[in-house]
Amino acid sequence: MALWRAYQRALAAHPWKVQVLTAGSLMGLGDIISQQLVERRGLQEHQRGRTLTMMSLGCGFVGPVVGGWYKVLDRFIPGTTKVDALKKMMLDQGGFAPCFLGCFLPLVGALNGLSAKDNWAKLQRDYPDALITNYYLPLFYRVFLFLRLASCPTVTSALSRPHSIVSTLR
Repeated sequence: MALWRAYQRALAAHPWKVQVLTAGSLMGLGDIISQQLVERRGLQEHQRGRTLTMMSLGCGFVGPVVGGWYKVLDRFIPGTTKVDALKKMMLDQGGFAPCFLGCFLPLVGALNGLSAKDNWAKLQRDYPDALITNYYLPLFYRVFLFLRLASCPTVTSALSRPHSIVSTLR
């Protein structure tokens, strides 16, 4: 609990920096988990560049975009009641998630060196599956995040999308 309190203090003192570093760290950790536990690459075959790319995406895109979105969402729907949290979740998943994935997937493609034509074809092929995968996460998990962590948007945003991000790596 002391680590959590220290994190909360850092978040209160430096919200933008902590948001960006949290997103980058979680995306890097997610890639490590994907390569080691899902793909079973082993340490010798671990693609360090891919992990660094995911960390960079977290710090340079995911953290700022999602952090900014949660600020807008908090202004649009002020309050911390359960109903407010459910409204935020519905807007997040119904409006923001499809747009976010539509931007994130081409960015990953560009960073992987795809041409504009190949990137467009990959987006058309992968977007529906990525969006459906985003919605696979059980509703009660999302509701829990928004109800319990609504006052901590960094944690909510970082935990609400790791499954859809990891699915783009394959």
